[in-house]
Amino acid sequence: MATPTHPETRKFTRGLGKPGTAAELRQSVSEVVRTSVLVVKPKVIEPLDYENVLVQRKTQILSDVLRDMLQFPLEDFETSTLRRQGRTLYSTVPENAEREAQSLFVQECIKTYKSDWHVVNYKYEDYSGDFRQLPHKVARPDKLAVHVFEVDEDVDKDEDTASLGSQKGGITKHGWLYKGNMNSAISVTMRSFKRRYFHLTQLGDGSYNLNFYKDEKISKEPKGTIFLDSCMGVVQNNKVRRFAFELKMQDKSTYLLAADGEGEMEDWINTLNKILHSSFEIAMQEKRNGDIHDDDDLGKSDSSSGSMDSFQSTRDIESRMRNETRLRLFTLDPDTQKLDFSGIEPDVKQYEEKFGKRVLVNCNDLSFNLQSCVAENDEGPTTNVEPFYVTLSLFDIQNGRKISSDFHVDLNHPSVRGMMPSTISQYINGGGDAHSEGQRLVHGLPEAAMQYPRQGVFSITCPHPDIFLVARIEKVLQGGINHCAEPYMKSSDSTKVAQKVLKNAKLACSRLGTYRMPFAWAARPLFKDASGTLDKSARFSALYRQDGNKLSNDDMLKLLADFRKPEKMAKLPVILGNLDVTIDSVAPDLTNCVTSSYIPVKQFDVSERTNIFFEVEEFVPCLAKCSQPFTIYNNHLYVYPKHLKYDSQKSFAKARNIAVCIEFKDSDEEDAVSLKCIYGRPGGPLFTKNAFAAVLHHQQNPEFYDEFKIELPTQLHEKHHLLFTFYHVSCDSNSKASTKKRELVEAQVGYAWLPLLKDGRVVMNEIQIPVAANLPAGYLGFQEGAGKHSVPEVKWVDGGKPLLKVSTHLVSTVYTQDQHLHNFFHHCQSAASAAQLSGGELVKYLKSLHAMESHVMIKFLPTTLNQLFRVLTSATQEDVAVNVTRVMIHIVAQCHEEGLENYLRSYVKFVFKTEPYTSSTNRTVHEELAKAMTAILKPSTDFLTCNKLLKYSWYFFEALVKSMAQYLIESFKVKLSRNQRFSAAFHHTVETLVNMMMPHITQKYKDNLDAARNANHSLAVFIKRCFNLMDRGFMFKQINNYSNCFMPGDPKTLFEFKFEFLRVVCNHEHYVPLNLPMPFGKGRIMRFQDLQLDYSLTDDFCKNHFLVGLLLREVTAALQEFREIRQISIQVLKNLMIKHTFDDRYTSKSQQARLATLYLPLFGLLQENVNRLNVKEVSPFTINHSNNNGREDSLLSNPLMTPPRSSTFLDTSLHKDVFGAISGTASPHTSSTPNINFVRHADSRGSLISTDSGNSLSERHMDKGNSLDKHQPAATLGSTLLRCDKLDQAEIKSLLMCFLHVLKSMSEDALFTYWNKASSSDLMDFFTLVEVCLHQFRYMGKRYIARSQDGAGPVAHERKSQTLPVSRNRAGMMHARLQQLSSLDNSYTFNHSKCPIPYSSSNILHQRSPVPPPQ
Repeated sequence: MATPTHPETRKFTRGLGKPGTAAELRQSVSEVVRTSVLVVKPKVIEPLDYENVLVQRKTQILSDVLRDMLQFPLEDFETSTLRRQGRTLYSTVPENAEREAQSLFVQECIKTYKSDWHVVNYKYEDYSGDFRQLPHKVARPDKLAVHVFEVDEDVDKDEDTASLGSQKGGITKHGWLYKGNMNSAISVTMRSFKRRYFHLTQLGDGSYNLNFYKDEKISKEPKGTIFLDSCMGVVQNNKVRRFAFELKMQDKSTYLLAADGEGEMEDWINTLNKILHSSFEIAMQEKRNGDIHDDDDLGKSDSSSGSMDSFQSTRDIESRMRNETRLRLFTLDPDTQKLDFSGIEPDVKQYEEKFGKRVLVNCNDLSFNLQSCVAENDEGPTTNVEPFYVTLSLFDIQNGRKISSDFHVDLNHPSVRGMMPSTISQYINGGGDAHSEGQRLVHGLPEAAMQYPRQGVFSITCPHPDIFLVARIEKVLQGGINHCAEPYMKSSDSTKVAQKVLKNAKLACSRLGTYRMPFAWAARPLFKDASGTLDKSARFSALYRQDGNKLSNDDMLKLLADFRKPEKMAKLPVILGNLDVTIDSVAPDLTNCVTSSYIPVKQFDVSERTNIFFEVEEFVPCLAKCSQPFTIYNNHLYVYPKHLKYDSQKSFAKARNIAVCIEFKDSDEEDAVSLKCIYGRPGGPLFTKNAFAAVLHHQQNPEFYDEFKIELPTQLHEKHHLLFTFYHVSCDSNSKASTKKRELVEAQVGYAWLPLLKDGRVVMNEIQIPVAANLPAGYLGFQEGAGKHSVPEVKWVDGGKPLLKVSTHLVSTVYTQDQHLHNFFHHCQSAASAAQLSGGELVKYLKSLHAMESHVMIKFLPTTLNQLFRVLTSATQEDVAVNVTRVMIHIVAQCHEEGLENYLRSYVKFVFKTEPYTSSTNRTVHEELAKAMTAILKPSTDFLTCNKLLKYSWYFFEALVKSMAQYLIESFKVKLSRNQRFSAAFHHTVETLVNMMMPHITQKYKDNLDAARNANHSLAVFIKRCFNLMDRGFMFKQINNYSNCFMPGDPKTLFEFKFEFLRVVCNHEHYVPLNLPMPFGKGRIMRFQDLQLDYSLTDDFCKNHFLVGLLLREVTAALQEFREIRQISIQVLKNLMIKHTFDDRYTSKSQQARLATLYLPLFGLLQENVNRLNVKEVSPFTINHSNNNGREDSLLSNPLMTPPRSSTFLDTSLHKDVFGAISGTASPHTSSTPNINFVRHADSRGSLISTDSGNSLSERHMDKGNSLDKHQPAATLGSTLLRCDKLDQAEIKSLLMCFLHVLKSMSEDALFTYWNKASSSDLMDFFTLVEVCLHQFRYMGKRYIARSQDGAGPVAHERKSQTLPVSRNRAGMMHARLQQLSSLDNSYTFNHSKCPIPYSSSNILHQRSPVPPPQ
């Protein structure tokens, strides 16, 4: 019964006007549907026991021609050791360090820096990602063949041929040439050449023409044309005319052309030959490959060949060439070319030393205005009149700290250096060692080559404009700063002054050469901006005189804060002179460089003695974001004597010009000697036993700014200490005094000492210590005021008050300042020696690690994690294992929060190594870690830790997998069958872990979406990797357990989770063997036709080909969901098929055909949804409704309704209830009421009703008496009801691309088998799909494309051609064909004897929506 074209307004619609009524109606509809249709979980299909099937069908697999598609490759993974490549020529770890190290922490640090990298390699890992990450990238074709379509002919006429030629991406060229007379009767002479304008253009079919014109107006008709497709070659011909060349044609004729010059001639010849070469390249390649069986030479014809044979061979060649050049179906798919970096795993690199912005500082010269010749006979260069010493360092005024160590430079002229007596120059740093050893080598370098550094390499991790390079200038001690600087501040005639200063300087050098005094300072900014752009234009400021009361680093920072305030700087006294220091960026391939420990960096020419670059140690801020895991051994202590308060002392008569001497000792015995480990100054030995700070004249409370750098021993003990000795230096050399008094330069005025270790850790920061007047043996045992001790007794200066202020700064990669980390290692060591690594004590120390500073955690990351894993496997109590895992979770979370997770990835990939396997080893990392993770995921535990574990679960799963792989190889269990590799207990633990994670993913995602999403992805990666290691059937079960936790109608987020999981797992490199693409029929199969190929999702198919079966089931179910969910599912399926297409392991036709058998159920899937592929929306032409009655109009007017293909329905009472609720009446279309879509969870979508355009599953299979499979399909849906809303254009195209790919790839036998066994309705659906493909991918013409791109939309059909009769349009034949198909379908419906459903006339009429006629 036809429905009126303009139906009466529904009661539901009318009710919308009344407030509240619509909501009530919606609620009532929702309740009716909810009570009528139950959401059924999909049927659970148990996967096959993969390992058993391999054993049972071993013969079948081995005899299969394509056995490589059914088997995993042997030795699929391996462990390997990569040599650690440092950047230095020699190891940074001292030779005897390992022997000396006694502390567990020091031992483990050294082990970390010396160990090689341990890697697990999966040989086919390159194939385990998205199709975009395949080893052979999916390349966009450079140039597509150009075709001319009839639909474009009108357009072509409107456009200029030349511009079209250039649009097609071909080669174009134009210019003036001389054309020889083509008349062969007349010999070509110079006179017969005519000047013509030639234009090379490409035609629509890809061939080229060379047109020539009288002038440059190429829009006119050409005077003539040379067709290059019949040209055989282009050669130079200078016989008739210079710069001439000829084109040799197939008919033996020639064209003679000439250019104006040689360059132009060669350009034309090259261009034309390039065109000819590209045309012949494919054919010649075929010939070289022996594909063209033609014995003739080019240009000759074999007389014995018949014309028919040559015709046949030509067709064969054309056909073969067409096949060879034909692109794969997915090559031009938009998704294939779309850039998508979401699936790309981060690139993981080995740990390496990283530097901030590196700056090269070149110290060139220091010259003062006061100059003279220092030689006795005045024969020599004019130089400074006394030695000066420069110290460079970096200050950060923004953060108020010194950010580099000192770089000491001696820029004195050799003649000035000669002013220092040789004994003093050797003793200049208090070394006291004569160079008796001759040419001493330090790390393979001669010490002399490093005595006078001039080029320093500074590193700045956080550059900004408020970083200054500061130069402090010192001279030999002479007297007060102001008095000594006065001659340098005058600009008057300086000859006499210079001589006077020189005389005094020579005296001072000979007498006080050991001691220095502050003199001047200068500074310059380093950077223009925060990005690290060097400020090369800036120069050093004027040289400012040092102020004896403002010497400390804090005072320097205050001075620099005013550096950009000219009014403040103008008040500072200036010394006349110039410091020439330039800065530059550091070249990446810098050669001849040594580290701050004097170890040469690679690319070092030992013979080269000049230009050694010295790296200067950076004091990196104690922030996690600026930190990196230590990779080298470094153990430096910087000591800064700050201040001595000596104005109240009564122990010494004279104590004014006070010098501080520093020594490093390992004993307080009377005869104990200082260790030679203090870094020396320029000119002296590289390492000395003692060093002096600069002396302030006549100061009883002197300030110091000196920095002393000490190379600490590998193992420190309680006796290691710093010893400070104070001297009063006599500056006045009064000639009237007695000789004895004159010789007495220095007098001891006190001692102080600082033990380095306190509670096992190096003393840091600022300390105030008392000063003693004497130094008895065993002085370390005395503290201030310790008068009760027995003799000998320490005599304290000023009653034992803390008179000396000292600060220290540790830059060490083997000692930590963090109390919690130190205590943890210390306890592990003591517990191990006592053979008990369990109990509450350990848990207490583990919990204290949560308080570890984040920058320390990063710096000692590998060492800390190694120890935690060691404790995990050695502990006997579960409580310990859980607490170890909690600490790891904390560390991993901290790294992520600081954005430093790449360090964790490097650790897992390169550093992590399980303890060597022994038969007595009971515990492994993977077993203990999996148990601990399960315990933490229990509902009762700390939910914050649990959330962090989920959010950063990738780390723990990666560690599990690596431990499993290393265990299998080290224990040789990799040679066992899969089900014997791991214990039953471990299988149970893995299963429990997966089951414990699922509620967090599927239920708690609303509270913590990121954690759930990350956990879902990590779990997928874990399961994917386990396919290489474990029982594969067991992993299938885990996937089944996973998918069973989801329901039809889940929220969109859960669908995203599920398809992300499937995407990751199905991207496994051996996805194809996992699906076993082989027949599973019983008995021996003789003919292809006897194969039981599955064209729909049967239970057997889903069981035997588990992963692809599950994916297709999920896609089928997702197609009944909303658009976003459908798109996600289709994308996963399509991307997987694209990956198969471009996988170079499966390139042959037979392999692609075998792969296609896995996707044959796609036919059934599409046939079930055939009426959702809406041709009305697909076609760019308007539908002509003249042949249809009003019923279709009314149905199509509702976007949720489409004409049903058949009118069988589940439950008549359901229709009545639902439509009664909507309209208040019974449905007027009792025979064609659409089905109800299954109902979602109780959300607003629950009231949505979509109607069905296809049979329900149960009907379709009643209808398929002759169908391929007699089994019920594998309940692919959670409900037996289908949606009918139309699919989007993009969805349709993607599905059809998949369909066409399977159709193209499958073997002809498989296709014939399908046609033979398919029911008639299936065949009709199949050909309908093919027809829809024709419409979908039909070329619409340039005009249509242009309009679509201009935003006008697909409006080509609105042009005048609408008025033309249908029969005149080429698409009319298509329309007629579709109508014929439709009538066939209807007649089949009437005559089909087994159809149990009566069809109404309206159903028959609208059973198939015909492809609309073009208008």
